[in-house]
Amino acid sequence: MKKLSELPMNAECVIASLNGDQRFVSRITSIGLTPGCKVSVIKNDGNRPMLVYSRDTMIALNRNECKGIEVEEVTA
Repeated sequence: MKKLSELPMNAECVIASLNGDQRFVSRITSIGLTPGCKVSVIKNDGNRPMLVYSRDTMIALNRNECKGIEVEEVTA
């Protein structure tokens, strides 16, 4: 499994698990990112926040948040 922050632009994945304290998990699930949710990486340039698309919503995540989200890549 990989961390969301490790995926390149245009990658598609499914969230496998959320790792962090209760506040982190609560915040991430409240914006719709839950285990089993499909996510597309729109932008990941390595320095700025990641931009992802999930559940008909574009979401900006800071790099530390992405390190706590483990994903499985989806192959086309």
